[in-house]
Amino acid sequence: MSLSEEPVRKRQSRRGRSGRKTAADNTPTSSAPYITRNIPYYEVLDEEGLELIENNAETILSEIGVDFREDAEALQIWKDAGADVKGERVRFPRGMCRSIIQASAPREFTQHSRNPARNIRIGGKNTVFAPAYGSPFVYDIDKGRRYATIEDFQNFVKLAYSSPGLHLSGGTICEPVDLPVNKRHFDMLYSHIKYSDKCYMGSVTAPERAEDTVDMSKIMMGENYIDTETGKPKTITTSLINANSPLTFDNTMLGAAKVYARNNQACIITPFILAGAMSPVTVAGTAAQSLAEALAGMAFVQLVNPGAPVIFGSFASSMSMQSGAPTFGTPEPALVLYVMASLARRLGVPFRSGGSLCGSKVVDAQAASESANTLIPTAMAGVNFVLHATGWLEGGLSMGYEKFIIDADQCSMMEVLLKGVDLTENGQALDAIREVGPGNHFLGCSHTQANFKTAFYRSPLADNNSFEQWSSEGSLEQSQRANISWKKILDEYQVPLLDPAIDEALLSYMEKRKASFADSNI
Repeated sequence: MSLSEEPVRKRQSRRGRSGRKTAADNTPTSSAPYITRNIPYYEVLDEEGLELIENNAETILSEIGVDFREDAEALQIWKDAGADVKGERVRFPRGMCRSIIQASAPREFTQHSRNPARNIRIGGKNTVFAPAYGSPFVYDIDKGRRYATIEDFQNFVKLAYSSPGLHLSGGTICEPVDLPVNKRHFDMLYSHIKYSDKCYMGSVTAPERAEDTVDMSKIMMGENYIDTETGKPKTITTSLINANSPLTFDNTMLGAAKVYARNNQACIITPFILAGAMSPVTVAGTAAQSLAEALAGMAFVQLVNPGAPVIFGSFASSMSMQSGAPTFGTPEPALVLYVMASLARRLGVPFRSGGSLCGSKVVDAQAASESANTLIPTAMAGVNFVLHATGWLEGGLSMGYEKFIIDADQCSMMEVLLKGVDLTENGQALDAIREVGPGNHFLGCSHTQANFKTAFYRSPLADNNSFEQWSSEGSLEQSQRANISWKKILDEYQVPLLDPAIDEALLSYMEKRKASFADSNI
């Protein structure tokens, strides 16, 4: 029986039994390595407003300045470039940082994976999604909140690898606190390389750990590490360099930035701001300070190695002025995000911000609403590199298994949104309108028959069945369905092939480096 011959009421009643299976069967198992945007950017400030923020940032840089702490080399680099250096305070002539960046920083760049089909293009009209980053705790509805382990870390790498809505394996998806602080970066990086063939992020917690990231990336890429056209190393990692807001870069971040820049690896220069504590309480004030900090950091990277990839980062949340707790999904950070995205486009560099942020401790309505209020502005503003796209709970303190799965589903939806309206002949669907005509339905027409499997995004998690069918299947809430989903994904996970010689070389490198530490027995 064709779709047109089956009565509508019968199909609706039967959907309860088969709807979710059909949705799961039609959920993409693979996707493009990155998203290319086909919809306009949403702007909240006009030319005059953006120029005002830029002018205020230049005033901050020239009159107040930025501290570069405990790094004599960084201070000398700025002095040689013509900045005013007094102690650790650096002041910049108006326009200096902007001109340095625009002279050499690439507007777009390719980050290479061990699987060339997974290479991503960062900048321009492209968007990539990466998991949340840095949580010391993990959460699931079976065991609750607990300290993260290397097993949790590997689980999340596997989930990211298996998620079509994610384009990077991530970085410090969670902190494996069962491993020594000075050695855990080896196991985290190895997990990204071993259990995924997507791009990854490097370690930034010490310059020598950044060096380890570069060395292990070289081993992974082998003879493909050097670009034969440019003679430079390919960009394999994108790593997070945070400003210590307000208006400070510390020697740890500067050291890691220098290592990555000199090896042509990408740095995300990100002021990390809780507005009201680390910046003014206003949108315009926070935007101006963020721009100033990012300009100083990106210009520094270009002075270290002109042409090294940089990403203009912005992370700004609000805070409760009663308790001091960070808050997420509120209107003001969304406005900051929109403004910063516009400023990055005017500067001509890729932009990082956004994600699926919330302050909720569990996967509930607060988590959903706050995450949506972050993710939608992320998509509409034109963020190129979306960190914290999946799993974020408790203001970033916890990485949630169920939250990860739900957020990944939302990222796949954002891909459909960003692709925009199909204006091909099939998209216009005039043949369908001609065939059906007035007073009939489209369920059985040729165009619907040809397109119904892919016509609309089908969430593998949402339940759209009747109340009776939902009840008969256990009355499961979405978090419970996500719980089932992540376990099934891990159960069915298959490790991507890795050359045994490369695997052996990586393990040998890690063993030798770990043995070199004084506490080698730990």
